[in-house]
Amino acid sequence: MINDYLELRNAEGMPRLVDATMALSFLLSAKSAVRNCALALGEAVTPEVRTVLKNQLNNAINMHEEISNMMINKGWFHPNNLDKQFQMDIESSQTAVQIASLDLFPGDTSRLGTFATPEK
Repeated sequence: MINDYLELRNAEGMPRLVDATMALSFLLSAKSAVRNCALALGEAVTPEVRTVLKNQLNNAINMHEEISNMMINKGWFHPNNLDKQFQMDIESSQTAVQIASLDLFPGDTSRLGTFATPEK
C-alpha cells in the first residue's frame, strides 16, 4: 500500500473498495431487518399488526435478495464458493490493517498546487 494516500493518483481502487464495503453494510442491515421482523411477528397479538409485519418481512427478504444478487453480480460476494469468499475476506482484513496503520497526521500536509488555488 502506498503511504502517501493524500495524493490523488494513489486513490486507485478506492471507489470499488468503498462501494463493496457500503454494499456489505447494507446487506447486513437488510439481514437484521429480516430477523427483527420475524421476531416481532412472533410477538404480534392482533391480526392487523401481523399483517403489517408480514408485509415488512416480505419487503426485507426481497431487499436482502436484491442486495445479495447485486453483490454476487459485481464479484463482491461469493456465497457458493467458500474458498473464494475466504480469500476475499483475508484480503479485506489485510487492507483494513494497512489502512489502520497509516499515519493519519503526517508532518508535511502541504499540497500546494494539487488544487486550484489563487495566485499570491
